[in-house]
Amino acid sequence: MRQLGVGPGEPLIGYYLTHPQVAIDPAVPVPDWSLSALGRDRIAGALDRSWLQTIRRVVSSSEQKAIETAGPIAARLGLPFETHHELDENDRSATGFITPDRFEAAADAFFGEPEKSWRGWERAVDAQARIVDAVARILSTHDQTQPILFAGHGGVGTLLKCHIENVPIARQKDQPGGGGNIYAFSLADRTLLADWTAIEQFDGV
Repeated sequence: MRQLGVGPGEPLIGYYLTHPQVAIDPAVPVPDWSLSALGRDRIAGALDRSWLQTIRRVVSSSEQKAIETAGPIAARLGLPFETHHELDENDRSATGFITPDRFEAAADAFFGEPEKSWRGWERAVDAQARIVDAVARILSTHDQTQPILFAGHGGVGTLLKCHIENVPIARQKDQPGGGGNIYAFSLADRTLLADWTAIEQFDGV
């Protein structure tokens, strides 16, 4: 894996950060869930890390938990942040809330059979095409010398990473743990520079 620094001469880096832990509420649509106290604390604890100070643009999905991830980061950097619906998590509205134990099996099916819809969910191949197109469109008008942070979700973030690595869709590429993980990729040639790492342990590339 090629390594690039984050110094003034080598800022050609994109970061993808997944939202950390959320407050699960079966009565609230999943896209409207907020971060839990733990999730908020994890973001707050990362705001002074040196790699984060290099970010010059913050882009978020339009879901509440992603907005609550991007917002404090943008505020600390003195930047606005923008939201894009096309960066949202794979559409699971057909089933609504699924308990965590059942969700694991559903996620296995989503990644394991990417060309099939699991109980009406957006297919993995379609969600991948959507986020890859959205990121490409955003980067097409972005100053490639300015580091950019995408705040989003584990599912579509994994699909984007599979595309960057030019490998088949597979859950083995999914983030570890309960969210709040980051990877980095080169804006110059779209290669992976750093794999999933918990935000509080990430030191840049």
